[in-house]
Amino acid sequence: MATFTTLSDAIRDNVSNGQSIAMEGFTHLIPFAAAHEVIRQGVEDLTLIRMTPDIIYDQLVGVGAARKMVFSYAGNPGAGLLHRVRDAVENGWPRALELEEHSHAAMANAYHAGAANLPSAVFRGYRGTDLTNVNRNIKSVICPFTNEKLACVPAIRPDVTIIHAQRADRNGNVQIDGIVGVQKEAVLAAKVAIVTVEEIVDDLRALPNRNANTCILPGWCVTAICHVPKGAAPSYATGYYPRDNDFYLEWSRISSDRDRFLAWIEEHVLAHPFDASVQEGAR
Repeated sequence: MATFTTLSDAIRDNVSNGQSIAMEGFTHLIPFAAAHEVIRQGVEDLTLIRMTPDIIYDQLVGVGAARKMVFSYAGNPGAGLLHRVRDAVENGWPRALELEEHSHAAMANAYHAGAANLPSAVFRGYRGTDLTNVNRNIKSVICPFTNEKLACVPAIRPDVTIIHAQRADRNGNVQIDGIVGVQKEAVLAAKVAIVTVEEIVDDLRALPNRNANTCILPGWCVTAICHVPKGAAPSYATGYYPRDNDFYLEWSRISSDRDRFLAWIEEHVLAHPFDASVQEGAR
């Protein structure tokens, strides 16, 4: 059963040096507040896993928290490069970064396999690509029923998965509205799952679905729930607040210079810990 706690306690109790961490959320519900708490607590040597690492991982890589990134797309949506990731790969600053690149299909299937406690994912993919030449974890198998050659990748089983959602009830069940990516699979595949939410409510069933796409995560698969309003900003939370497009554009300028990046981290992350307490009555 999920425990209701503060964000700082959830990260302190569940995230350690050297772990593999998945922070998922597709275009919206990206867990920025949780990532910033990881930075504040100085966690290091992480393997960062994400289907579409954007500026949330640019920040973690830029402070030297990561040794490896497992991913299927890397960029600042609508603005171009991830300058801190590129600096780490090309120049080893602030430390060298190992890359394991996949396709979106491979990542999604690998999360599915992890959620099912399988060792690997088998699917049709990677035909006509060169990724197999640079990623030793892309293998092939022959289907015993059709003799078809299929792609095979290791299952993704993160030590910790962190996601943001719109709401949780007092029993620890979590509701995600809007675009749903691989949050469900990433949570089910992980040893530990931390969920930050916009609000905690008495009963999810009393709330009408705001979108056609709704995902419910049962409390038994969640380790910790933290009440973190605007925990996905500058990305958006469907039904709560919009995406801050101006910040995504500004990030390209901020992150393009090492000193400017470090000054931004100091001012906007290290100097402003999230100190919201557990919502009254949530326990």
